Amino acid sequence: MSDPTSQSNYLQIASEHISVNWRLDFSKQIITGTATHTLRVKEDGVQEVIFDTADLEIESAQIAGVTVSHHVEEKHPVMGSALHVLIPTVPRVGESVSVTISYKTRPNSMALQWLDKEQTQGKQHPFLFSQCQPIYARTLLPIQDTPSVKVKYTAQVTSVLPVLLSAIRKSPPVDGPPHDGKTIGKDPVVYEYDQPVPIPSYLIAIASGDLVYKSFPPAEGKEWSSGIWAEPQLIQDAYWEFSEDTTRFLAEEERIVTPYRFGVYDLLILPPSFPYGGMENACISFLTPTLLTGDRALVDVVVHELTHSWFGNGVTHAEASHFWLNEGWTTYIERVLQQFLHSPAHRGFSYLIGSKALSDSLKEYAERPKYQRLVIEFQKGEDPDDAYSSVPYEKGANFLLYLETQLGGLDTFLPYVRDYVNTFMGKSITTHQWKSHLYDYFKKNGGDKKVEILDSVDWDAWFYGEGLELPVQPNYDTSLAEKAYALANRWDASRSITDVAHLDFKESDLKDFDTNQTIVFLERMQAIPALPSTHLQHLAKIYQLSATPNAEVRLRFYELVLNESESEVAQIFASDAAKWVVGDDGTGVVKGRMKFCRPTLRAVSKVDNDLAKAIYGKARQSFHPIARKLIEKVCESFRSGTEQSLTIS
Repeated sequence: MSDPTSQSNYLQIASEHISVNWRLDFSKQIITGTATHTLRVKEDGVQEVIFDTADLEIESAQIAGVTVSHHVEEKHPVMGSALHVLIPTVPRVGESVSVTISYKTRPNSMALQWLDKEQTQGKQHPFLFSQCQPIYARTLLPIQDTPSVKVKYTAQVTSVLPVLLSAIRKSPPVDGPPHDGKTIGKDPVVYEYDQPVPIPSYLIAIASGDLVYKSFPPAEGKEWSSGIWAEPQLIQDAYWEFSEDTTRFLAEEERIVTPYRFGVYDLLILPPSFPYGGMENACISFLTPTLLTGDRALVDVVVHELTHSWFGNGVTHAEASHFWLNEGWTTYIERVLQQFLHSPAHRGFSYLIGSKALSDSLKEYAERPKYQRLVIEFQKGEDPDDAYSSVPYEKGANFLLYLETQLGGLDTFLPYVRDYVNTFMGKSITTHQWKSHLYDYFKKNGGDKKVEILDSVDWDAWFYGEGLELPVQPNYDTSLAEKAYALANRWDASRSITDVAHLDFKESDLKDFDTNQTIVFLERMQAIPALPSTHLQHLAKIYQLSATPNAEVRLRFYELVLNESESEVAQIFASDAAKWVVGDDGTGVVKGRMKFCRPTLRAVSKVDNDLAKAIYGKARQSFHPIARKLIEKVCESFRSGTEQSLTIS
């Protein structure tokens, strides 16, 4: 079955290598150039190549240097416009075809965000970055935009600002000036890259801006290198935040799973409009600046992103219906690493925190229960972003934890994990292929008893079950949560005290809490009956939660006080919450990460929709196009008066 989100004919003829030659134009906010595909014929009688595109200006198509006929179909609201390129001489199975397409992007490309210099940290130069997952690579270049097709690629990119790609830099060197005598922001430089490992289209990535590099200390005995990129104003803080742990994390992952394949593992701190916590682009993870807390409290996000090098970048879901194979596996292994890097209690604590996010997502999809499933059978042309939530992450990780527990624990499960990775590394697979391998492995390495255990699993409930509960409720190690629970219970018991001056709470209550314990405390507070508004105002004041720079804590605080939309405390903090999201809180920093902006703006809109709509409307262009689309889907009233469609535009 073909990918329901792609119009390409990749089952008949598939791209194996792409060579791009791009020029970045910051004044016009477009990329111009060519993409040359080397494709392999898979079926006899193929007379054309069909590429996915969306809002690209296609200028010409050539095969073997000769201009050939092409046409672009009418635009589909989700899948974009199919580009048909005629093959003059029908090739045979196994033969290769080289197709070069000359084209331009448009300023409204969904994959690209062009930032004015005022939107950057340094405020001296503009900035560009891409986000191609799930199906937006087609707005960057003509491509068979499906994770079922993996390609190698090379690139020559001309830009007046340093360029980063999801590949290995060949020239100029990463640790020196672009070229002698060249001025950043004025003189064009050609940047050359090579990605020798086949990757899915959504991992093709570009960033360009006033960026500098600082390498991490080398890991002993490792052939790969690692370092961090950021604007000059952030590079020292970014280096301090991540230099102590990144290579240690990567080395531990290699020990638990298999060797790292991509040669380079760098980090890039993006401007605050980046819509995700991180994006696992090959060779370089893009990260939100909200991770820079100054105390390394949130560096474990890197564990998730680098784990994708095996689960997602290495073993890839065949299409959006099986997205949980990427995120569920990555979340599960991320938490296995928590056990080895910290303790078994930390692993259980991560699941406990994730359970709140899962519960929220399942409730959000109560009226669209299809998206509560682990395996979602997308219809042709259905938008996979409609299902973007914690479900594939958390439900998937809990499913794998359940299997681990049933099959005998980590000592039994980790050898299977290594075999799974070695079997499917470099391939794109479906849930059926995963399940079949699971059975085959344990039949060979456990016999009838292990097969009986697998036969006892309610597979349909896990794959296709809907509702607000997991098929089997897990038992987590909650020892690290006990202090947080105890403090929440004290607040719960205090509700009968009407005069807050008599409440026995102090700022020091949170002194020994780490970030995750504070998060669990606030999420526990959401789970109990709502406290009087006076109590919540007192809580905010003594713990200074409405002013914390830690975005993870701030989010949970706003979720707590805005929970009862008609309460006095919700009215008090609604404006603060909305202004925090758009950067109108004195920081000037938009919270573009969708984990923060979507739920907060949605909660504010329930308290005061006119207020939320007005504050968001003024800052709308500061958000990434993907974030704008999804914010306006959860806050439908925000759509009116916007100048841009909610589909790919």
